[in-house]
Amino acid sequence: MSNRVKKNPSAPEGRFAYEGLDRAIHEKARLGILTSLAAHPIGLPFGDLKELCLLTDGNLNRHLAVLEEAGLIEATRTSGRGRPQTRVILTASGRLRFEQYIAVLEQVVVDALAGQRRSAQSRKPNSLAGYQPA
Repeated sequence: MSNRVKKNPSAPEGRFAYEGLDRAIHEKARLGILTSLAAHPIGLPFGDLKELCLLTDGNLNRHLAVLEEAGLIEATRTSGRGRPQTRVILTASGRLRFEQYIAVLEQVVVDALAGQRRSAQSRKPNSLAGYQPA
């Protein structure tokens, strides 16, 4: 018996490939970072971002480097009055890519729920089965 799924002629090939799930974003910590920044349009200081995402300094630095290299965020470093301060903000293109990513995730949810509904309906017993009018 084959484990292959039967081809559905109405579903285009690659229908569930979700190409819009950007690898730079699709990682738990980076998703949390970008969500935090999307919720704070003026950006966040490094320390606040670290607390919101429950990351260590080193972890956050590494993820910020990936996001910055991808052009999703911009980190500005200032050194006024003592300690250096890093502030992180979504770039305009980062915000757009994040919104596109969220739209793809919404489609994943819609597709998954539609499959669950179809499955539940196919298991629902026919309440009229065996019914004979008097």
